[in-house]
Amino acid sequence: MTLHSRLDRGGALQARKLANGAVQLYWRYSLGGKTSREPIGVYDPSAPPKKLQPTPRGYGLAAALEKCRELADIHSARADTGGLREAKAEKRKSFVAQKAAEAEKSERTLQKLLDAYVWHLKTQGRRSHVDADQIFKRHVTEAWPIVAEAPAVDLTPDQVLDMLRRLIEANKGRTANKLRSYLRAAFQCALDVRTTASIPVVFKSFGAVFNPAAQTRRSPQFDRADKRPFSKAELQAYWKLIAARPGVEAAALRLHVLTGGQRIEQFVRLKWADVSDDALTIFDGKGRPGQGPRAHQIPLVKLARADLALLKREGEFAISTTAGKKAISVRTLAGWAHDVVGDSIEGFQLKRIRSGVETLLAANGVSREIRGHLQSHGLTGVQARHYDGHDYMPEKRQAIEILVREVCQSAPVGA
Repeated sequence: MTLHSRLDRGGALQARKLANGAVQLYWRYSLGGKTSREPIGVYDPSAPPKKLQPTPRGYGLAAALEKCRELADIHSARADTGGLREAKAEKRKSFVAQKAAEAEKSERTLQKLLDAYVWHLKTQGRRSHVDADQIFKRHVTEAWPIVAEAPAVDLTPDQVLDMLRRLIEANKGRTANKLRSYLRAAFQCALDVRTTASIPVVFKSFGAVFNPAAQTRRSPQFDRADKRPFSKAELQAYWKLIAARPGVEAAALRLHVLTGGQRIEQFVRLKWADVSDDALTIFDGKGRPGQGPRAHQIPLVKLARADLALLKREGEFAISTTAGKKAISVRTLAGWAHDVVGDSIEGFQLKRIRSGVETLLAANGVSREIRGHLQSHGLTGVQARHYDGHDYMPEKRQAIEILVREVCQSAPVGA
């Protein structure tokens, strides 16, 4: 059964009784000589007579007529471009596009941005990719899983601050500053990809429009460098503990001292291909984003050559527990040192060797420039990068010989 009533704005309200007894309401209209109808909803006979909004059970007469008027207005406004049918098609197209955009956005998660940044660091030869990866996993992915799986562009400065506060309250202020720095750098890649060709195109997909980490401030009190370099006496005590000790572990620790206390993360990755009779080369990528690591040559004195001879010359890496297949980790070398030192030196940390060596050399008249060349730091500026072609090997060798004289000569060397 079908009934219909014509409306003042065109078309008609049509009612059709279905096989299940329900009454379906339509707006019936014509366009280009053809009649069409648009479903409105199910008729609710219990609806208040003057109620203009549908009830949970359906449409009353007043609500159905109001819906017909809305449809008639849309149809009339689009009469020259397809009427209601075209308006519905555009609405559907817009809906599909919005859903596609939302789906694509859901794939551009914070986690994927952080993964892309770690990968970018790794491809640049930056050892910091290991540190960044560990900090992201522990203090973002595991600590804030919902935030990590949300779109990267939705990250807010408040959420970044929550991450940092959590670490500071756990007495991990230095880690908080490092997390902020890595987050800031990751988002900066997503911003700079529009202007810098050297940034991988994968960052473009995140659609970043601002840097939430850059809207926060670091806590400078946690960035203070360790002001406790080893004294000459502590360096001598450390050397005596490792000097006569057998094994490749002690040989590696001695070599670390005898090459001037190089950065541990660079030292442990020494390759046999970069070792010659009178020098070795490690690669310094610190502070060189996008430029690749810098080759850093270190002269070998007699004692250093003796310790190198104790390392098994097999595989790719010189300091290894896997027959040269993989380099040892920073933690492994530090563990070897702690096993030897025990409680003999209060507050011992292997990284303090570096500052201790520099302090000792400064006390013996070695200039800041030569110390910088020996330990590969402070080599910035146009002059250092482009005009100074001297390799400073004689000066480096002289500095290491001072180190040997002041620290090593009073203790016997073990084999």
